[in-house]
Amino acid sequence: MKTDLVWLALLMGAVTYPWRAVPLLTPGMHRLPPRVQEYFRLVGPAVLAALAAVNTMVTIDATRHPSLNVGVEWLAVGACLVVVAARRGLLLGLLAAAAIAALARSAGIG
Repeated sequence: MKTDLVWLALLMGAVTYPWRAVPLLTPGMHRLPPRVQEYFRLVGPAVLAALAAVNTMVTIDATRHPSLNVGVEWLAVGACLVVVAARRGLLLGLLAAAAIAALARSAGIG
């Protein structure tokens, strides 16, 4: 098992958790306008989504040149977005995306 990216996951958590905790830790946060509250609540997931999108859609070759990756990942991300928008829950969208990617890779497509 490779563990060389565990530090990156911990760093991502350390960076995004404070933004997600702002509504819990800031006194009087509930008195802000609903739009501002929603902004603070969604900053952490937006950062994680941006990182995931870059790691899914862009590949870097051996000479460190980035290129656009077109594959089953796009279908998985699109399905995740549709499920999240329809169900208003991230878990089902992530499960759908993981299932699509796993099935495609086991079939030799991805």
